[in-house]
Amino acid sequence: MSRTRRPPGGPARGAAKAWAGRFDAPTSRIVEQFTTSLPVDRVLYPYDIAGSRAHVKALVRAKLLTPREGRRLDAGLRRVLAELDAGRFRFRRSDEDVHMAVERRLTEMIGPLGGKLHTGRSRNDQVALDLRLWLRAECVALDADLARLQRALVTVGRRYRDAVLPGYTHLQRAQPVLLAHHLLAYHEMLARDRARLRDCRVRADELPLGAGALAGAGFPLDRAYVARLLGFSRIARNSIDAVADRDAAVEFLAATAIAAVHLSRLAEELVLWASEEFGFVRLPDAFATGSSMMPQKKNPDVAELVRGRTGRVLGALVALLTTLKGLPLAYNRDLQEDKGLLFEAAATVRNSLAVLAAMLPALSFDTGRMAASADGLLLATDIADLLVERGVPFRRAHEIVGGLVRHCLATGTTFRDLDDATLRRHAPLVDPSEIRGLSPGRSVARRRIVGGTAPAEVRRQLARAAREARS
Repeated sequence: MSRTRRPPGGPARGAAKAWAGRFDAPTSRIVEQFTTSLPVDRVLYPYDIAGSRAHVKALVRAKLLTPREGRRLDAGLRRVLAELDAGRFRFRRSDEDVHMAVERRLTEMIGPLGGKLHTGRSRNDQVALDLRLWLRAECVALDADLARLQRALVTVGRRYRDAVLPGYTHLQRAQPVLLAHHLLAYHEMLARDRARLRDCRVRADELPLGAGALAGAGFPLDRAYVARLLGFSRIARNSIDAVADRDAAVEFLAATAIAAVHLSRLAEELVLWASEEFGFVRLPDAFATGSSMMPQKKNPDVAELVRGRTGRVLGALVALLTTLKGLPLAYNRDLQEDKGLLFEAAATVRNSLAVLAAMLPALSFDTGRMAASADGLLLATDIADLLVERGVPFRRAHEIVGGLVRHCLATGTTFRDLDDATLRRHAPLVDPSEIRGLSPGRSVARRRIVGGTAPAEVRRQLARAAREARS
């Protein structure tokens, strides 16, 4: 029988591949290096072994293994897990992925019986299972990290619950708001992030094992039993979809991308507020860096890196969507690329959450400078509201106060600087003492509507936010 010529790069050394029976020549070393996923997917080992142990029980239940064989396989898998947990496991270059590494080591430990582990299973449904187990756990972990940052926001909000600062639209000073109210806006964003991750976990909570390569296992495996063992709430209904589907992975990346954008917006404001031009916040030395040339510098590098690393997470989402958009059913090796994207995105967001949760309570806000910045012409809307209370249509009130603002800008004054005659000429229905009595504190106190920035309402919001952050 003729033999095929060895591919360029020379043969790879090591154990035979699981599929080697089909081939005359060993895999080229360069191909082995190009196709391996082991440097990335080895972190899945706890889930791979958990899935294999459940699969062994299903094989025993289907009488494809004897109870004694099942016990030996389970004990061997536990020994492999112990080696991996302790860092004693020796991976080989010939281990294509974590799945093959575990099976290879199991067979070394217990002999040929290890070859029965893969009965009724393909790496296609095996990796789909591992990924869903990882997604479920990571959604829970990220939810906890988001809650931790929520608690940090509440802590700062309570510490500065009476502090006023200018609220902005178009990055122009708009109206006075409480700092706590501003920070609680991020609490709301994080609450939606947590809800998205919880929804993602629901989508991931579906057992793909039993789908085989694509057509379903050829043995009477009890999938409902395996689902119960692994804590899945339901079973994938279509074997082709079970191995080809990566919707939960995309949904996870979408949730992390949106969360990263929220963190980036918070980081951007901290960068602005820490600048000399704003001067609203002082960075703690432990969370800032200096310049190698300019001795006076104190840089907000932590916030800048949170902002900068957002691009990685957004890129992961686009990369996986691009991978999926042209794939025919069912499994294709392109899907190997999903895990690196998922793992890096999760790690990036979790690291950003951790550093922000640690930094926020250490920030020191300049309440005097914030209050001064919230004064002056930012009270224009309050004057218009006073006119509306006297029966002036809002559009006319807006026009009247606009004229008053033009006068202040032309004369370099504020509302409180104007004499009675000027105020009566522009706004005859409002007593000048009312206008001069306006302040940022009184302005926020007027916003008593549910969800507004009035102190009593913000205290209620802080109490609710604290409860939600504990759940």
